[in-house]
Amino acid sequence: MKRPALRIPLLPRLRTGNPQLLRGLRARLVVGFLVVAALSALTTALLTYQEARNAILQRSQDIAVNDLRAQVNSLAPELPVPPAQADLDSLRVQLERSGKSRDWDISVHYSGVRDSGDGSLRGDVVVPDDLKASVEKRHVPAFQRVDRGGDPWLLIGMPVRQSDGRASALTVYAQLPLSAEESNVEALVSAAQRGALPVLVLTVVLALLAARGVLRPVRGLRQAAGRIAEGKLDTRLEVKGADEIADLSRTFNDMAARLEESMAELRRLESNSRRFAADVSHELRTPLAAMTAVTDVLDEDADSLDPDTASAVRLISQETGKLARMVEDLMEVSRFDAGAAALHLDEVDVGETIRKTLQARAWQKRVTAQLPADVRAGLDPRRLDVVVANLVGNALHHGGEPVRVRLHAPEPGADRLLIEISDSGPGIDPEVLPHVFERFYKADSARARSEGSGLGLAIAMENVRLHGGSMRAANSPEGGAVFTVDLPLRHEEAGEPASEGSADPPDDEASTAGGPAADDERDGVRSRAGKETHA
Repeated sequence: MKRPALRIPLLPRLRTGNPQLLRGLRARLVVGFLVVAALSALTTALLTYQEARNAILQRSQDIAVNDLRAQVNSLAPELPVPPAQADLDSLRVQLERSGKSRDWDISVHYSGVRDSGDGSLRGDVVVPDDLKASVEKRHVPAFQRVDRGGDPWLLIGMPVRQSDGRASALTVYAQLPLSAEESNVEALVSAAQRGALPVLVLTVVLALLAARGVLRPVRGLRQAAGRIAEGKLDTRLEVKGADEIADLSRTFNDMAARLEESMAELRRLESNSRRFAADVSHELRTPLAAMTAVTDVLDEDADSLDPDTASAVRLISQETGKLARMVEDLMEVSRFDAGAAALHLDEVDVGETIRKTLQARAWQKRVTAQLPADVRAGLDPRRLDVVVANLVGNALHHGGEPVRVRLHAPEPGADRLLIEISDSGPGIDPEVLPHVFERFYKADSARARSEGSGLGLAIAMENVRLHGGSMRAANSPEGGAVFTVDLPLRHEEAGEPASEGSADPPDDEASTAGGPAADDERDGVRSRAGKETHA
């Protein structure tokens, strides 16, 4: 029998141009539900089809065999022995009339009587040898399903026994169509096909509901993690139920609480350390000022002292100067940490400002400057002086001459300004490059005593950031270190402090916003002392 194809609606093909489609958890859950449902429906349909088909065909062939046996047992006793061909034809006609409702075709054979053409089966159907052997030699009823012209048929072979139970020479063959049974099987397949689509739709709905139940707490967890990443450490999740998601929510809340406590403690310690550094720096300024005045007087009379005393006086004067410059650097850093550093912007000629910085420190002969004219920007000239002085002084002391300062004129329409300071030294160790702007970092740890406080480049970086710019360090392919300062041409919040409402440092802000001459002199001293080491 030809097995009809079982058609199950296929899943919609996913677009290959959208690689994000299956990356979401919701999509994977829905696809997983659909795959499981489709496989379950397909397996159930195949098993149901196989069992139903076998049951239908078995029932039909059992009824047909019983009906043929009953008719043969009813008509065969009236047949004379040995029968003539006319008797066999008459028996065949009677059997066909009795099974007219089944539309079966009968063929009657008797051993020793030659078959006539009228007694053979229609459609030129040849009875298989194994079926004929079972009926005529072993004298047992047999049946077999065959295909004729694409339609299923049932062949039945029935041996006739005598009244005493012995086998006779009479055999009856019948063939009948199974088109009705095939129609029943196709109807069953069609019903399975019609029921597959609603099942898949229901599966999608259930998958979406399940995904919603699973993804809702996951989405809440993601949002809570995002708020914690933004600094909102008081974020907590609502715990519902006692499943794995609830356990995860409790663990997240515990983690957030401990993180909040740790961050509060870190902020307290950091605030205390900043306040301590600022207080110490403030308290040291007055005695250092007195010590500096005394050492200046001793320096003037050092030539009149004996050599040992004069050497000691100069050493004390030098170390006192270093300490004074370090205190000034710490005060400047404390202003940045407290958010009290103010930006006083002005429309300046950048090239002329850099040239004045070099002239004030007598670096014109040691530094090669490429400063285009009429490059104007909104900057704080005092802080730009600090940045350039620190970078150039650092290059002269730890790099190699000649030192080059290059101002890149911005292209028309550009909103950024580049200042490049390079030297001719050995460059910076690649392992040191990521740390050159860190506070108190020195490349050569063996040099515990050096002129620099370890704060010069850090202060320069803070001044650049206060302008909204950036600074980076690198090694030139031709040799030497290159520091690049990237500044905006215009600042949106001109003249406003970097942080409103922040606590004032213990030092007087008047020392920062005082007269230009005093500021330049103080920053010039810091720039010569707060240099970093390159290698």
